[in-house]
Amino acid sequence: MSTLFSKIISGDIPSWKIAEDEHYFAFLDINPLAKGHTLVIPKKESDYLLRMDDDDLKGLIVFAKKVGLAIEKVVPCKRMGLTVIGLEVPHTHIHLIPINTIYDMDFKQPKLKFSDIEFDGLAQKIRAAL
Repeated sequence: MSTLFSKIISGDIPSWKIAEDEHYFAFLDINPLAKGHTLVIPKKESDYLLRMDDDDLKGLIVFAKKVGLAIEKVVPCKRMGLTVIGLEVPHTHIHLIPINTIYDMDFKQPKLKFSDIEFDGLAQKIRAAL
């Protein structure tokens, strides 16, 4: 069964793509907790991070690291928060969230709103930082 994220990878659903390689894909979260909040996913459908093949998991983490470092070049923050919840979409995904306090990763917070132009400009800056 094709997930929402698989449809984003295939281009059936638009996204603000940050990075892509043969195995992984990163795009801006459309309901971000912080400017630069990005989702990093494997292209191969997997519903749970701990069920991924070890090599695929290693690759996902290394890919996320590259994306996180690029986000840090564009969005001022103390750290890049990384979390895996995986309940909202049944496709493994890592949230990369620029943070300054531990409370910046509280998913009960109101989500930020950005215009399409703001999302597009941010995605371009992060891609350039890669």
